[in-house]
Amino acid sequence: MDQILHYEFLGQDAYRFGSAFLIILASLVIRKIFDKLISKKLHKWAAKTNFLYDDILLSSLGPPISALIFSMGIFFALFVFNLPREPHDFPKLITQAYRVTLSLIAVWAAYRLCELITEITKNFFSKQDKDLAEHFTPLVRQSLRITVLLVGGILIVQNLGYSVTSLVAGLGIGGLAIALAAQDTVANLFGTVVMFTDKPFKIGDWIKFGEVDGFVEQFGFRSVKVRTWANTLLYIPNKMITSEVIENCSSMKKRRIKMTIGIQYDSPPEKVRELVRRIEEMLKNDAEVNQEYMLARFTDFGPSSLDIFLYYFTNSTIWAEYLDVRQRINLQIMDLVHELGLSFAFPSHTLYFGDKLAVENGKEAGPGPQQNQDG
Repeated sequence: MDQILHYEFLGQDAYRFGSAFLIILASLVIRKIFDKLISKKLHKWAAKTNFLYDDILLSSLGPPISALIFSMGIFFALFVFNLPREPHDFPKLITQAYRVTLSLIAVWAAYRLCELITEITKNFFSKQDKDLAEHFTPLVRQSLRITVLLVGGILIVQNLGYSVTSLVAGLGIGGLAIALAAQDTVANLFGTVVMFTDKPFKIGDWIKFGEVDGFVEQFGFRSVKVRTWANTLLYIPNKMITSEVIENCSSMKKRRIKMTIGIQYDSPPEKVRELVRRIEEMLKNDAEVNQEYMLARFTDFGPSSLDIFLYYFTNSTIWAEYLDVRQRINLQIMDLVHELGLSFAFPSHTLYFGDKLAVENGKEAGPGPQQNQDG
């Protein structure tokens, strides 16, 4: 029996192979017990609790823990063998490889835990604004994952035996070039932060700023997609959000109508007064005109008309409905003007000619008005 145990194969005693096999088998059994029994019981327990995030936590950490158990079995199984230190220090190489493996498992676990942090962030923002939470959540998830991969990459490089400090110093010039090239990217990122903290608009809002006029379709790290009235798609850099005055037309609670109508100068004062009164009464009796504030006043003696100023709001902010109200009011004003025997004014000029005979006799000419109207 002793001879069998010490029988050499590939430079190693047979019992070492048996021990390594038993260790790996034990790790597989432990992993199976964890996956089929412990993990399932923990999931059942989590389903009964009122805590919101324990299910996500268990789902995130389960596979990495399973991989950790198996990797530990491989590591201990390798150290059962009598590993030579010459010409290569195999125990040191195995230890270094295991450190890298542990780093990979840690990065994998952190990557999966990003979903937990994302869910916490989503629920936090949902209490304030559900639309904000829906659009901000993908950006949080993507940012966390990129950060985990970058930090994890540095951790793995360090475990491989490289000096991260010297590596960063060696890439100083290249890093400076990348930083200069990434100025716009950083500016757009800050624009994204401003957009989600100040919340000037959300998906579906009609916005105006600069030459942009359309509906917001999608947010991104770099840009916002806006669908114009001509059905074209604009990609607006997020950095513009921090430097432009944005008009959110969808946030209007009512929509303004501001206009001036002119009637002819020969209109009698009593009829002008009656016209203003009837227009104001008409606005007050219109169900689709906002009753909080309105004005109908005879304000100016214009160059060619008596000007009546109108200022009121529609209850609806939908463009088509707003135009319907405006059209109906305009037509009713036309009816009132015609009913009162008045006329709308148009630009006109009056020319005065001197008397021809008086001019020829050298006398001062008296004015003889002749009116010429042009419109």
